[in-house]
Amino acid sequence: MRVLFLACLSPKTGNCTTAERIRNHIVAAGHTCVLYDTREFNSASDVSSLMTQEPRFEAALAIHLFKGGRLLLDLGVPFGVVFGGTDVNEDVKDEHKRAVMEEVLRKARFAVAFTDALKEQAEALLVCESKIYVQPQGIETKVALNFSWSDFLHCTGVHTKHVENLHVFLLVCGLRRVKDPLYLLEAFEEWHSQNPLVVLIIIGPVIDPVFTAEVEESVKRSVGVFLAADLSQEELHAAMQKSFALVNSSLSEGMSAAILEEFVSMSRKLLDDRELQERLVRNGKNYITTCHNSMKERITYQKLVETLH
Repeated sequence: MRVLFLACLSPKTGNCTTAERIRNHIVAAGHTCVLYDTREFNSASDVSSLMTQEPRFEAALAIHLFKGGRLLLDLGVPFGVVFGGTDVNEDVKDEHKRAVMEEVLRKARFAVAFTDALKEQAEALLVCESKIYVQPQGIETKVALNFSWSDFLHCTGVHTKHVENLHVFLLVCGLRRVKDPLYLLEAFEEWHSQNPLVVLIIIGPVIDPVFTAEVEESVKRSVGVFLAADLSQEELHAAMQKSFALVNSSLSEGMSAAILEEFVSMSRKLLDDRELQERLVRNGKNYITTCHNSMKERITYQKLVETLH
């Protein structure tokens, strides 16, 4: 079967990584899966023109119900969709987009949500039949063996003779306003002034150039907060392993002031409690193995794609 796959393919983003991984699952089942960036198409008619070319596509798949799914509505081939966080956190607030997403759900053979919470949220906000499957994302870690932690810190602007004692909190995100990368800036400035060995490094690709300039200016004026150039996936995974902890922020996911107030106190506790550190690492590894198994993900998508015949 020849499958058309639409997704937002901004380099070095979660969407791009997820799309490539799912495509590999489909190809491993013996199908042909051609990946296109949704930004290449201005309308559904552009996709329809693509569908008339030989060899013809027999089925389709899209990540994001609105960004990708809307382009599949009138193709005349069976299709499936994968929810993105933007669907239920942002696009559902727009009446027109919500109506389009409900039509996509009505016509799709299946829909995939990455978590039970996302499925529940979608079912609460959208009129849809019970065709949403939950499949957490599979995680495959590839680490660059020649990655130099000290060189990375130096290039980032972190200069210290005590690299082994440094506590680096890493915030990984595409630089755009919705990810709110400056959420922890003031808290880290204050903490760094009390403990110079505690720093925050923000790292990720430029998504919004105007907002990125704002982030760069804010970081330049700060102390203890640094901005790193984006890395390859293997280098990024190595940096994650070397860092003390990963942090996350997002406007669309509702990071409240209460979380900010608790963050530093909980992080201080983590610094001082070796047993807690080991327990979190152990539980994290068990959770990834249990809930984010790449082989389980492969089996799920291969079974779902079979329903598009």
